Amino acid sequence: MIAVRRLALALCVIGALNWGLVAIAEFDLVAEIFGLDFGETNAATRVIYGLVGLAGVVLLATEFAIAQRPARQHSAAVR
Repeated sequence: MIAVRRLALALCVIGALNWGLVAIAEFDLVAEIFGLDFGETNAATRVIYGLVGLAGVVLLATEFAIAQRPARQHSAAVR
């Protein structure tokens, strides 16, 4: 599960950086990598955007799952 969260985090960072470039410079890095103009998509870019979105859902779901776990009790020896 740690590997899935790390991959999801990496994809979310890539997506956030891409959106930052869109906002600041009107430059879509994903489209540029695939030889497209700003705002254009094809199957490959939609897969990338979809993976970034799925990564966000994974992080959101796992974060809520972690937050819902009860705190672990320390043993008397640790105190």
